[in-house]
Amino acid sequence: MEEVHARGWDALDIIIVSGDAYVDHPAFGPVLIARFLEARGFRVGLIAQPDWHSAADFARLGRPRLFFGITAGNLDSMLNRLTAQKKVRAEDQYSPGGRAGSRPDRASIVYANRAREAFPGVPIVLGGIEASLRRIAHYDYWSDNVRRSILIDAKADLLVFGMGERPVWEIARRLAAGEHVSSLRDIRGTCYAVSGDECALLEAHESEVVSDGRAVVLPSYEAVAASKPTYALAARRFHHETSAFNGRPLLQRHGDRGVFYNPPALPLDEAEMDALYDLPFNRAPHPSYGTDGVPAFETVKHSVVTMRGCFGGCTFCSITEHEGRVIQSRSADSVLRELREIRRMDDFRGTITDLGGPTANMYKMRCKDPAIEAACRRLSCVYPGVCENLGTDHTPVIDLMKKVREAEGVRRVFIASGVRYDLAQLSPQYVRELAAHHTGGQLSVAPEHVSEDVLSKMKKPGAESYERFAEQFACASKEAGKEQYLIPYYISGHPGSTLAEMVELALYLKRRGLRPRQVQDFIPTPMSLAATMYWTGLDPLTQPMRPVYTARGLREKKQQKALLMYWDPAHHDLAREALVAAGRPELIGVRPECLVPPGPPGRSVN
Repeated sequence: MEEVHARGWDALDIIIVSGDAYVDHPAFGPVLIARFLEARGFRVGLIAQPDWHSAADFARLGRPRLFFGITAGNLDSMLNRLTAQKKVRAEDQYSPGGRAGSRPDRASIVYANRAREAFPGVPIVLGGIEASLRRIAHYDYWSDNVRRSILIDAKADLLVFGMGERPVWEIARRLAAGEHVSSLRDIRGTCYAVSGDECALLEAHESEVVSDGRAVVLPSYEAVAASKPTYALAARRFHHETSAFNGRPLLQRHGDRGVFYNPPALPLDEAEMDALYDLPFNRAPHPSYGTDGVPAFETVKHSVVTMRGCFGGCTFCSITEHEGRVIQSRSADSVLRELREIRRMDDFRGTITDLGGPTANMYKMRCKDPAIEAACRRLSCVYPGVCENLGTDHTPVIDLMKKVREAEGVRRVFIASGVRYDLAQLSPQYVRELAAHHTGGQLSVAPEHVSEDVLSKMKKPGAESYERFAEQFACASKEAGKEQYLIPYYISGHPGSTLAEMVELALYLKRRGLRPRQVQDFIPTPMSLAATMYWTGLDPLTQPMRPVYTARGLREKKQQKALLMYWDPAHHDLAREALVAAGRPELIGVRPECLVPPGPPGRSVN
């Protein structure tokens, strides 16, 4: 409250409760929203990582006049705490000193209950990625069951899904104008609970194809929890209604109530994106943390976000469901203004560690025809091939890269964000610029797998697409007089991947002399299509829905990962076990074609 009074305020309009440390930087979503609301005249406070064992911390800034904004932070709280093997992570990247244990499991639910306990009657608005990805009845990997909408479990008044600037501003304006939170039912990018009578009225018009403007009715929580084919059907219906331009309202019953989902919020235009990143961030952790650094901040403090959104539609990724399919880009002038702010940081030595976003080379890419974009219901603009209506011109991103590296005080500019290689190979000039000026010896890319069947479940291009890009990059590096390498990332345990497919991937890597040091053990994140395949054993996008093999046991998931680490003695025992289980014991030995050496006689596998 001393900080509140120092601003000349006697109370706050909005209090945001976050599971992350308070770092005043645009890469931290709750802080971005707080600065956005402050710039529109609202008095905003932020309670970071409160002690959830009582309501005391939730009352420390007083009663907010308008609402509590509740968020788990930049990550789902369960993903933040637990690994794919359901083991507790040793570090929390979003906490001071990287200390684990600074937030509860299912933080949005816990925080909402404590805020209500502190100040009964204050509206509760959920937001952030945890709320966004758990807004419908969803499979939860960590409890291995289907959970209700987080709106219902948190007993919140509203839930903001997707990028929250537009909806949260409208909520704040209308509450400030005297409207009751129960009347805020027409705000895009929000959902709210409805009564059983309202559900019955909407359910009377249930149809997959709605022509009269009524809601598309999803199968109920009870139905999707009881039937895996019904769960897969609900996922298919839901994902085809996620476009900001043609997504329709949705309804899903939960017992004697339901949740009504307005269409997604419209994307920000360039001027709005510029204004967002022009806000006055301190670009530092809160002083109360002293010398304890926040690891996530150390990663991003000298990086620049140029865009948001992704039209890739990879089934294992939740970026599209949260940030949207429409690419929202900043102007070059806005990026250069942020560079001037970074130059003022005491520890800046001339290196921009990343210039990008979810996918660096999607900057300023859009559908060529707004009318087609408004009507299109494809889930990916690049799978099974690059859409002919997609504008793939790399000139804007090339020009931006040149301007940034030529800016005063900048010595090096790296591209650490993902590069979509099936798009990059369409622009030899982009690949040359990337190799000559923006790669520090290694460039990370994500081919994920080599099996066509597995890649089709991921909605990723075939291995030949990666190999074409790899050849282009090698030639461009040689032309630039540099010895540089691609660092490919792969996923183990993804739906569709049996031990046989992982053996083939391991052999592919060995033939090419590749030794991956990081392998992503697949985690079914809430609401992703790959999570639907994992839980149901069905591909929801095929009609009729086809079975999909999934490694459900933690032991097999370990085996699949061990095969990709074939070169590491620490994984040899599990890799041998996997090769025997796959019927490929001939690959155990000392011959050149073998993956792992024989184990000591009588040695057990941990």
